[in-house]
Amino acid sequence: MGSRYGGLKQIDPIGPGGETLMDYSIYDAVRAGFGRLVFVIRRDIERPFKEIIGHRFERRIEVDYVFQELDQVPRGIPVPQHRQKPWGTGHAVLAAALAVREPFAVINADDFYGARSFQALSDHLRSGSPDYAMVGFVLRNTLSAFGGVARGVCRLGAGDYLESVVEVTGIEKHGAGARYRDANGQVVSLSGDETVSLNTWGFAPSLFEHLARDFASFLQANGQNDKAEFYLPSVVNSLIRTGQTRLKVLRTPDSWFGITYREDRAAVAEAIQALVARGEYPEKLWS
Repeated sequence: MGSRYGGLKQIDPIGPGGETLMDYSIYDAVRAGFGRLVFVIRRDIERPFKEIIGHRFERRIEVDYVFQELDQVPRGIPVPQHRQKPWGTGHAVLAAALAVREPFAVINADDFYGARSFQALSDHLRSGSPDYAMVGFVLRNTLSAFGGVARGVCRLGAGDYLESVVEVTGIEKHGAGARYRDANGQVVSLSGDETVSLNTWGFAPSLFEHLARDFASFLQANGQNDKAEFYLPSVVNSLIRTGQTRLKVLRTPDSWFGITYREDRAAVAEAIQALVARGEYPEKLWS
């Protein structure tokens, strides 16, 4: 919803040819071999989104649109009277259940992940491995100079398999590292070397069964909380803890960058221009 940015940052032009960050992700995904594109959007922005974003991809790749709405809850569960936002990242992915039938990647529309991140996901999904996957990034390379950000902080085990991921909000730069306040208001320090998830996942369609089950349980416990979020990492944690899946953390040399605050925009546009100058992307992606 772009509350901190002050608008729909997913459709804000960033590249030299007027491209959005989403354009670069889709460009990288197509050349990595992904064959279908599913946009999870709010119904009230359907028309401008299709006109500004969606239509230009429809002749290049199969495109579907699904809608994440506040009232998409199991029958018999009331929606809190004062709640305004949908239920979070897990709910967003669950909204795509009827549109996705094959192994798939999940990304944020307002982040830049780099071509090799998509290639790593594509290679994993094509390998036939039953394991889920995510691309891991170094925390200090994902922070904003203009305020706190939310990141999935990961604990890894042998072979770079994920042991847990915790969604942490309000992470700020602090010296060479970072810090945030926990639920009790206590300051927690981070080194900056931690591996974090930026919602760059690779899944099998079996995930939707787990999401549906866990979302129902989440609503039973938190459904009347106006602020409660059904986070995708929470579902992944549960599956790993109960031994229902393993999740491989993929490494990539690409840099991540994204826009949380409007002040981030200039630095991101400059970084994109540098990649174009190095020949990693054409001046106009879709010419």
